[in-house]
Amino acid sequence: MNSIVCVKRVPDSEARVTIGSDGRSIDPSGVKFVMNPYDEYALEQALLLKEQAGEGRVTVMTLGPDAARDTLRSALAMGADDAVLLRAEPPPDGLVVARALSDAIRGREFDLVLFGKQAIDDDNMQVPAMVAELLELPCATVITAFQLHGRIATVRREVEGGHEVVELELPAVIAAQKGLTKPRHPTVKGIMMAKKKPLEEIDVELAPSGFEWLDLSLPPERPAARIVGEGSEAVPELVRLLRDEAKVL
Repeated sequence: MNSIVCVKRVPDSEARVTIGSDGRSIDPSGVKFVMNPYDEYALEQALLLKEQAGEGRVTVMTLGPDAARDTLRSALAMGADDAVLLRAEPPPDGLVVARALSDAIRGREFDLVLFGKQAIDDDNMQVPAMVAELLELPCATVITAFQLHGRIATVRREVEGGHEVVELELPAVIAAQKGLTKPRHPTVKGIMMAKKKPLEEIDVELAPSGFEWLDLSLPPERPAARIVGEGSEAVPELVRLLRDEAKVL
């Protein structure tokens, strides 16, 4: 079982971000970057499949700057066998990213390409399906369960108001939802071994983008809370404010 897991370097969800001087990007100063949490579920699934098969390789791949080596090393410490850094500044255009990843994946030996269902920084949920289309492979996204029977994968995926069960013939592309697996933590031994595992670096020239960030801004601050009274005497005023100001009644 050979798997390629595509991961992304993203700001930690607990980091306090500020807007950069260009007004179109975040200021990375003092921001901690981590592996996209949804990608950890995908990586764990790939590791489990390799362990169940007793053979194969798990390759992690990312498109990003030199600093993305740390993200790949984290994946190697979790148990991946090798890593590929497609060195370029990630654009906001999901199609450009998908083209770069699919070009790097095409020609490699794999049974499964895995992603997290989305990245927590842009939330576009586009790249997994785009890569599948470019590679002409079947695809299932937002999956919460995975079983493999020979060359047929049976997956359970979330849909509006319920779940659906889908069968895919390998090779295929899947995108993991929270709950698919429980990602393991790197061990001290794994961290030490990661330093010796191969990390291939490829300079890539990205395709022209038809997408551009024009402006980036922080959400407006929430207004201060108001106390309108106590007990039943406050109800009329509360109802008036909800009707006339909040306009939710």
